[in-house]
Parts: sequence; structure tokens; C-alpha cells
Amino acid sequence: MSDVPLEVSCAELKSRLDGGEAVTLIDCREPFEHEIVRLPGARLLPMATIPAHAAELATLDEPVVVYCHHGMRSAQTAAWLRANGVPTAQSLAGGVEAWAVEIDPSLPRY
Repeated sequence: MSDVPLEVSCAELKSRLDGGEAVTLIDCREPFEHEIVRLPGARLLPMATIPAHAAELATLDEPVVVYCHHGMRSAQTAAWLRANGVPTAQSLAGGVEAWAVEIDPSLPRY
């Protein structure tokens, strides 16, 4: 069992990214949502496609942080990844909505 929390706050993730930590950002929303707003460098893998990418994600040397709109889908996805070979996967608490409110108000909201 991982001692890494299932969720990471926007402030903590921003601090990690600003500090130069390599993080794989996975956007588990649908393509139309990704077109509206996304975090820089995020890879779109809709939730339904995650199982097909689990083995690949399990081989990464860097942390995996999953996000969605409000944090519900990403929490489910991160929990599933943890049970399937990515023990330190995390969900961005509050999703891209919280990121837009707390970190980057210039981002579109929907």
C-alpha cells in the first residue's frame, strides 16, 4: 500500500511542477472537455481508455497525476490505477476547475 495520498492539492502540484519535478499529467476527461481547457503538458486519456494504457503507465519512472473537471472521475481513475500497477497515482483535488480558481484564473471555466 502506498503512503502517497490519493489526492494532491492544486497548490502542492503547482509547487512540484515549479520545482522542476517531472510529472505525467493525465487528463481523463472527454476530448470535447480537453478542447475547452487543459493543463499545460497534459496527455488526454479519457477515463474509458485508461485500462488500455495501464501497463504503459505502470512503466513510467515519474509520478502520474490524473485530473478531470471537478476531481470525481480522476479520483476513481487514480484509485483504479493504484490497484492495477501504478501504486503512486494521484488525483488532482478539485480538478481543472479548482486549478482555474486557485492557480490560473485566466483559464476558461465550464
